[in-house]
This record gives sequence, structure tokens and C-alpha cells, in this order.
Amino acid sequence: MPESPVDSRRVTSVAELSRVGLELFLQNGFEGTTVEDIATAAGISRRTFFRYFASKNDVPWGDFDVLVDRLRTHLRATPAGVSTIAALHAAIVDFNDYPKAEQDRHRQRMDLLLNVPVLVAHSTLRYASWRQAIAEFIAARSGTSVAALRPHVVSWAYQAASIASYEVWLRQPRVELTAVLDEALTTLEQEFRRPA
Repeated sequence: MPESPVDSRRVTSVAELSRVGLELFLQNGFEGTTVEDIATAAGISRRTFFRYFASKNDVPWGDFDVLVDRLRTHLRATPAGVSTIAALHAAIVDFNDYPKAEQDRHRQRMDLLLNVPVLVAHSTLRYASWRQAIAEFIAARSGTSVAALRPHVVSWAYQAASIASYEVWLRQPRVELTAVLDEALTTLEQEFRRPA
């Protein structure tokens, strides 16, 4: 029987439980890992697992909701004199700036999220919350409704640039994620400014 990816301590946070799940997904595959497997390895019951996550599909996302709240706070704190484009650029790069010690785990997480079909489908919900934070900022800056076309279009454009950056980063392990994001966002912004 393979060793548990954690010691006998009971897991007590979303981040820790996500880490346990990721390790099991890498060992056994996403489909080959059950909620029971994760709960057992974490030293918790199945019922306790569902206090942390609504489903196994949410495990790779970890504390994503907390990160989206930080993104929202970062954008709201942007001084009025900073352009909308500069504010978005800085906030999105910061949102994706993981410590070096977490880079490998983050790469593994994103490989799952972008390549496991059931997770790709499930990601729609998570991406919507990220786009909502961007759209709220655009709406506040432009004096429009968050449901208007402009916030909607801009949030989708920045999400597309972010996902494209992750796809390139996963194919090029020696490249820094923030460098790829910076280049992608600069490219997007140059296209926004380009005359027709």
C-alpha cells in the first residue's frame, strides 16, 4: 500500500486539504482518486471534507475564492490616477505571482485544471468569479453597469490572455509565469491601442 502523502496529523484548512488532494491526483490520476481517498489521507471524515469543498472538482482550486477577493481588493485600492489598463495589468500579474517554493505545485495544479476534461468543464464556474471581479472594476471606472457590454468584453479578453499565458508556461517549464503574463498582457494592451 502506498504511503499517505501526509503524516497522521489531521488536515484543518482548505489549502492543506487541496495539497493532499493534488498529491493523490499526481499519484493515482484525477479519476483514480476518490473523495474518500482524500479524506482518509487528510485524517478527516468524508462529511468533514464537504465542509471544505463542494466536490472533488473543487480541490485543485484550493483557496481560489480568497485569491479572487484579494484581486478585488487590489483593484479597489488602485489610485484614481493609475490608468485602467495599468491597474488591470499590475493586479493580474500580482494575482498569479506565486512564491518560488510553490511554483511546482502550482504548475501541477494548472496542468490538471487545463487538461483534465471534467475539470476544464468545471472551471467555467471559477473563471466566472474571476471575470466578475474584473468586470466590477471596469464598471466602476467607466461609470457603467457591471452587466454592460464593456466590462463583460474586457473581463473575457483578460481571462483569455491569462489562460494563453498558462498554456505557454506549462509547455515551457523554465519560463517564469509572471514574465509570460506580463508579455501577454502587454500584447493585449498594444492591440487595444492599435489604430484600426
